[in-house]
Formats: sequence, C-alpha cells, structure tokens
Amino acid sequence: MFEHVIIGQYLPGHSFLHKMDARAKLIAVFMFVFTIFMMNTWTGYGVLWASAMIVYFMSGVPFRYIRKGMFPILLLVIFTFFLHALFTQEGEALFSIGVYTLYEGGVEQGLFIAFRLLLLVFITSLLTLTTSPIDLTDALEQLFTPLKRIGVPAHEIALMMSIAIRFIPTLLQETEKIVKAQSARGADFTRGSFKERSQAFTALLVPLFVRAFKRAEDLALAMEARGYNGGEGRTKLRKLTWRVRDSVLCTMMLMLAVVLMFFRD
Repeated sequence: MFEHVIIGQYLPGHSFLHKMDARAKLIAVFMFVFTIFMMNTWTGYGVLWASAMIVYFMSGVPFRYIRKGMFPILLLVIFTFFLHALFTQEGEALFSIGVYTLYEGGVEQGLFIAFRLLLLVFITSLLTLTTSPIDLTDALEQLFTPLKRIGVPAHEIALMMSIAIRFIPTLLQETEKIVKAQSARGADFTRGSFKERSQAFTALLVPLFVRAFKRAEDLALAMEARGYNGGEGRTKLRKLTWRVRDSVLCTMMLMLAVVLMFFRD
C-alpha cells in the first residue's frame, strides 16, 4: 500500500545532482518553494514545471519511480481541487451540479493549488532522493549555525528534522504491517459505514503510536549508549565542499525567482 511513497527515501547514484553540495540543494529548494507560493499565473507555473523537469533530468532518478511516488498524493490533490472549485464563488458561472455551482475563478484557483502541491512534493522528493540523510543533517546544521549566536540549538534542530524525514518511510512500513495484521484478523478499512471504518482506523492508530514511541525510545537509548551529548566537540567524518557548480545553481534559482516575479498579476 505504501511502497511507492518516496519522500524521506534516498536513492544512491552518481548523477550531477547527487554530486552537488547538500547546502546548495537546500538553498535552491527553499528559493524554488518560495517562488511556487508567490506565483499566481499560468505562465509562471509553466516555467516552474519546465525548470523542475530540467532538475529531474539532472537527478538521474527513474521516471517510473517518480510517477509511482507521486500517486499517493493524488487523492489529496483531487480533494483540494474540488474543495476550491465548489466553494470559491469568483468569476463567471460555468455550470451547476445540484446545489453547487462551479465558477471560473474556483476552477482556476483549484488548479493553481493542485499544481502547487504537485510541484512541492516533486521537488522535495528529488531533494531527499539525491541527498543522503547524513549530508542533509550536516547541511541543515551549517545553514543554522549563524543562529547559534542568539541561542538557537542548530545541531539539535538539524538532527530532529533529518530524523523526522528519515522516519517517514519507516512509519509507513509499520503502518502497512499493522494494516495487513488487522485485515488478517477481520478488520476492513475500505467497506462499511463511516462509523465502522472510523473504528477500524482507531485499531490502526493505537498500535502505530505505540510502535512509533517504542522506536523513539530505542533511538534515544542507542544515542545515549554511544555517548551522544549534542553538537559540541563533535567532528565530521565527511566535510561538505562548496564548488563552482553549487554557486551556479543557486545563482540560477535566484535569477529564476526574480524573473518570475514579473509574471505575477
């Protein structure tokens, strides 16, 4: 059920994107995400999709892998589209469905949000697929380092974020195991009334939370047993190296963001 969820997974490779500095990829993704939220025209979204496809070809990730990974969010995208299309009453009325009337502005707004969600998942998935958890943690820590001057625990924040990303596929695997175990005992998550399905999902959530807390406890004990006490005095086995291509990528993303601002209404 959840084998195609790709957010949080790392796919080893030797592509151009794999070899780039993790800090540059994080900065570029941040600027790309900022541009996505600022964009409100079809021309801008077309340029963003073209840019995302160029980044995809630089990643060397199989397209079939991406396509299957995007499938789990389609339900959310479709729901979001219809939510905006049915309840946003702007522009010219297109047609009516029972008590609901579809407006041109609602359909356009729904499509904007749908494309925005797809782009966000697509570009963040490419980040985690081409960046190892260790490099991602080191990059986050170094980017947060200036905040240490005001008392922000940069190392701990970076560690928590990387662990959260890494445990997404692990928790999904646990969920799949629990679903299969409950189904073998007669639970049905697809049929029945809303009340019956809610009760079935309750039987899923309780053991899932128990396993999640158990994994968190095991991880904390393992870190304590290895003498972990934060980032102070720790050395790095591998150091991130910023190269010319990393500067070029960040500069190109900044130029893209600036140029696309002229396409806003």
